[in-house]
Amino acid sequence: MSIDSATIHKTLKEFFGYDTFKGDQESVIRHLMEGGDAFVLMPTGGGKSLCYQLPALLMEGTAIVISPLIALMKNQVDLLRGFDAGTGSIAHFLNSSLSKIQIE
Repeated sequence: MSIDSATIHKTLKEFFGYDTFKGDQESVIRHLMEGGDAFVLMPTGGGKSLCYQLPALLMEGTAIVISPLIALMKNQVDLLRGFDAGTGSIAHFLNSSLSKIQIE
């Protein structure tokens, strides 16, 4: 999938509020958007989640991001729910802390 740099940076600003990427984020994002696989190892706060969330916003279909940190996952979903991409709610989470599954 070929998406130009301007679109990637516009989406970065629109959904996450950043003007620039940290470290290798942009190269990881481009790699994923070209159909590649990635195992991203960065320190806490290094921006790993953005490497998966931004391509998920730009690409067709559904993205599944597996995060071992339940509190972080909930925080990210709450943050994404604050954005409206014109399709209503755009993020959900499912983990072992939920007492029951509710289908809407």
